[in-house]
Amino acid sequence: QVQLVESGGGSVQAGGSLRLSCAAFGNTYSSYCMGWFRQAPGKEREGVAVIDSDGSTSYADSVKGRFTISQDKAKNTLYLQMSSLKPEDTGMYYCAAAWLTYCNGALTDGLDYWGKGTLVTISS
Repeated sequence: QVQLVESGGGSVQAGGSLRLSCAAFGNTYSSYCMGWFRQAPGKEREGVAVIDSDGSTSYADSVKGRFTISQDKAKNTLYLQMSSLKPEDTGMYYCAAAWLTYCNGALTDGLDYWGKGTLVTISS
């Protein structure tokens, strides 16, 4: 089993930036897909960005050019740098992982292991 612990959420004004972190504890593997998902109040969960163990990334159209997903393998940590934040970026952000070779379809299908989330609130 793997435990995923998110941090870095908070409240910022529109146009600001935040960096989310996700630390992975427990059993991890060399081939994986990890990513960030979010859920706004009253809306369904949506994929934000994913990255595989080779560093290939994929982003939701709504965040392209504003968000960057990255990883520090030595620290077993995943990051999401968010810039030019908009009120519609508000929501609970979840880190997720699966032991897959590639992230094909992960943005829409989700992954196997989930953190408890960190709240991001963007005010206008």
